[in-house]
Amino acid sequence: MSTAPPPGPVLPSSSSRPPGRLQHSHALIVGGTTGIGLATARRFLDEGAKVVIAGRDPESGHSALAKLNCPDRLWYIQADVAEPETVERLFEQAREQLNGRLDILFHVAGISGRRFGDGALHECSDEGWDTVLDTNARGTFLTNRAAVRQMMKQPLDNLGLRGTVLNMGSVLGSSPAPRFFGTLAYAASKGAIQSMTLAAAARYAPDRIRFNLIAPGLIATPMAVRAAGDLEILAYLGSKQPMAGGPGTADDCAEAALFLCEPAGRFVTGTVLTVDGGWCVSEGQYPRHERTGHAPHA
Repeated sequence: MSTAPPPGPVLPSSSSRPPGRLQHSHALIVGGTTGIGLATARRFLDEGAKVVIAGRDPESGHSALAKLNCPDRLWYIQADVAEPETVERLFEQAREQLNGRLDILFHVAGISGRRFGDGALHECSDEGWDTVLDTNARGTFLTNRAAVRQMMKQPLDNLGLRGTVLNMGSVLGSSPAPRFFGTLAYAASKGAIQSMTLAAAARYAPDRIRFNLIAPGLIATPMAVRAAGDLEILAYLGSKQPMAGGPGTADDCAEAALFLCEPAGRFVTGTVLTVDGGWCVSEGQYPRHERTGHAPHA
């Protein structure tokens, strides 16, 4: 004799849903003062969330507060997430601002390590490797650990969730383009973040904590100034990211983040969502004189 499975949480009907897709949600965006993080903070606020943005540079933080202009639901905390003690303080302060509950962590913060010596394997310096892995992979590990420790102590919400963690990967973690984007440590750091996200998704699904990852292509942000200003790279992107014919926008990633973080997506975990304008399914055409040689950017 078969038995029916226990019913899951009942999603509210469209007629009874609150006006905001993140109404009553409490979010921390690490790296939320510029670029994709700032665009996501704006989108989360538009949908009713309370948001803490964290970043290293106070000037960028206060500028973000002015741009977003939502003093009753937005706070900035200065923090460098490279060290455990700093991360613990950040989460303590965020909990105070968010009434003791953390529904969403979105870790956006990261660096490109060219100025530290990142490059192709035979060129990558010890400093380049260590700096990029410490900032990107270690920083994400520290915030994710702090978030899951907090979320495991929280009661289930009305949809049966304890929390959602969203991390920032890159297409370069699994779809290399070495002629123009040949930074080994950066690719390795993003690959590590992706593996960590999937392992955490598997481990914490029974605890009703979701882990997902966005893997963007080239997005027009302050970190991408070098690439976005290079005419040869822009020509390459015309066929590598054909949906836009060039770089994507921070808002493209913000919409993806909203989809993966909103409570209605409660059944989505362990997902790697490429936001790449076709990067991973497109060949990309090099300028004719580059097809047999090595680009100066590799």
